[in-house]
Amino acid sequence: MAGPSLRPHVHWAQRHRELYLRVELSDVQNPDISIADNVLRFRAQGHGAKGDNIYEFEIEFLEPVEPKPVCRVTQRQLNITVQKKESNWWERLTKQEKRPLFLAPDFDRWLDESDAEMELKEKEEEKINKMKIESRVPKDPFRHLKKGYLVMYNLVQFLGFSWIFVNMTVRLFILGKDSFYDTFHTIADMMYFCQTLALMEIMNSLIGLVRSPLLPAVMQIFGRNFILFVVLGSLEEMQSKPVVFFVFYFWSIIELFRYPYYMLSCIGMDWKPLTWLRYTAWIPLYPLGGLAEAVCIIQSIPIFSETGKFSLGLPNPLNVTIQFSFLLQVYLIVLFLGIFVNFRHLYKQRKQHLGPKKRKMK
Repeated sequence: MAGPSLRPHVHWAQRHRELYLRVELSDVQNPDISIADNVLRFRAQGHGAKGDNIYEFEIEFLEPVEPKPVCRVTQRQLNITVQKKESNWWERLTKQEKRPLFLAPDFDRWLDESDAEMELKEKEEEKINKMKIESRVPKDPFRHLKKGYLVMYNLVQFLGFSWIFVNMTVRLFILGKDSFYDTFHTIADMMYFCQTLALMEIMNSLIGLVRSPLLPAVMQIFGRNFILFVVLGSLEEMQSKPVVFFVFYFWSIIELFRYPYYMLSCIGMDWKPLTWLRYTAWIPLYPLGGLAEAVCIIQSIPIFSETGKFSLGLPNPLNVTIQFSFLLQVYLIVLFLGIFVNFRHLYKQRKQHLGPKKRKMK
């Protein structure tokens, strides 16, 4: 059974607008703090000078204060902040002239009136300087127009890739494996549209509309367009291969999370499940997409070698031909380097958006 209540040691300091009370109690449980009739009442279970016990005290303030104190509990102490109703300097804390024995100045936070005025003046000057700096920054008259353009761009891309994904999924359920062989002929027009439009992302980064790094965007967009327009678009023999299904499918799934995330970001919305998917789904999808692209290139190399398409013959006396199939073998190395660069970029973004955050003590 707990013994009689005791008074803890309390240290205080002030500023022109605030009072600070530091209660020397550790392991505080169930603190009851209130202000009524300008009197602060405190009661809590904790470990103080007399061990574990119930500690309580009352302070009648010298001048009126706001009735809502702010309390912050740490493992070693309890801090209370009280707002004064009027900004001025008090000659003492309590209404009674004689200071209570449990109350003492908090020399860690103590300032005399002149020092407090200097601190207040510095804060005001800092605020004024900040306002001056902000006023010097010219407001962008086209801000809303740019935001509208980015929202519309991401919406159109989301709808395009959604059509691709839904169409391919429905065909897969209805036709099974047979849907693999005519994917290009049914989906290519929409994929051409989306991937051509994606070139705008490079322009957006170049002119500063978005803060995305330029290199990852260039490598991804040009890499996809090379597969789509050069490898698949120029070879009819490749257009009926099952690998086309997997290339298109992985591309579309990735964009189902990316474009709506950017669209909501443009209007200041952060939907946590979508954010998690945006920075997590790429972990399995990018390797699978890269593998599908590599298989597509490998299957096209014999066809380019046989047909000699895009090969470059140098004039005599050299009489040397640069085989496009050889360039494709070099491109395979570039492809995996590009995947590595994008992996590093996306991993840094994931740590920034989903990494562990410091817990704030209440």
